[in-house]
Amino acid sequence: MATSASANLSKVVKQHYMNLPQGDKVQVMYVWIDGSGEGLRCKTRTLDSEPTTIRDVPEWNFDGSSTYQSEGSNSDMYLIPAAMFRDPFRKDPNKLVLCEVFNHNRKPAATNLRHRCKQIMSMVMNQQPWFGMEQEYTLLGTDGRPFGWPSNGFRGPQGPHYCGVGADKAFGRDIVEAHYRACLYAGVQICGTNAEVMPAQWEFQIGPSEGISVGDHLWMARFILHRVCEDFGVVATLDPKPIPGNWNGAGCHTNFSTKEMRQDGGLKAIEESIERLGKRHSYHIRDYDPKGGLDNARRLTGDNETSNIKNFSASVADRCASIRIPRAVSYDKKGYFEDRRPSANCDPYVVSEALIRTCLLKEEGDEPTDYSK
Repeated sequence: MATSASANLSKVVKQHYMNLPQGDKVQVMYVWIDGSGEGLRCKTRTLDSEPTTIRDVPEWNFDGSSTYQSEGSNSDMYLIPAAMFRDPFRKDPNKLVLCEVFNHNRKPAATNLRHRCKQIMSMVMNQQPWFGMEQEYTLLGTDGRPFGWPSNGFRGPQGPHYCGVGADKAFGRDIVEAHYRACLYAGVQICGTNAEVMPAQWEFQIGPSEGISVGDHLWMARFILHRVCEDFGVVATLDPKPIPGNWNGAGCHTNFSTKEMRQDGGLKAIEESIERLGKRHSYHIRDYDPKGGLDNARRLTGDNETSNIKNFSASVADRCASIRIPRAVSYDKKGYFEDRRPSANCDPYVVSEALIRTCLLKEEGDEPTDYSK
């Protein structure tokens, strides 16, 4: 398997320098979403003291012409700190800070979808919307081949790999364990992980998180994943269908509930929300991947544990439906539902906002879209 050149550098030599005292200074790594809507960028500055709240972290700027976010003739973009985490790579007192991006007119950049989502969330906080997002991803070598796959050809049938154990079933567990522990150290609301159906594919879960925080924590978990993979010399891809054919794709199944849904008799509110979701299926499909549904069209075929992108469906315990009601929820008559349509590379701010708009703000209107082209 091909690994990156930087992974072959001596980590023992590096550790000598990382063990040096840093005095009373603090390194803060600013992290933001670039103009692709999927990529993450970062850079570091020194602060004179450890920030205790996000308000202690100053605004900064960067060259947006190099991140697909501005023209070179007017390239300065602003980084506005939004959420702060401990730094698992440099350790305390250093920080990771997720930022919103604003342009020279102090307006949100095109891919700053957090700004609008936060406004929408503020309208429904009395309903206590909770989210849990299941992030699937695939480990690749730098040659683009899935980690642990033969250099020529494919692995055997994918059944044994789901939650599998053993050298012939689980590929890349060291990376998964490192990522999990790094997220816990950082304060990311990671609640679990497992090997997925396709070999070299894994999943971690974020939540339950209320309101805007699910997006903050998922984006930071993604950043930490890419950074861990950098150390190991491999690549984590969020492509919804990294291997064509009879292989499972990668999604970001999203669990959603409100205070009413979680109370006795909440199944009625769940069913009402599902009815509204069915009426706005095309709206959600357009929002559930960065390509407006085109990425998901490769994944949502009706095969490999997916629903068909053209048709809305909902059922109890059905992993081939658009919306799954867990069996325990059906028994208890309260709880949450799972939207299985979001792609692995979705923007969690967009997905959570769309659910709020349809289920709680009860927006209407939809236009059918042909995703067969």
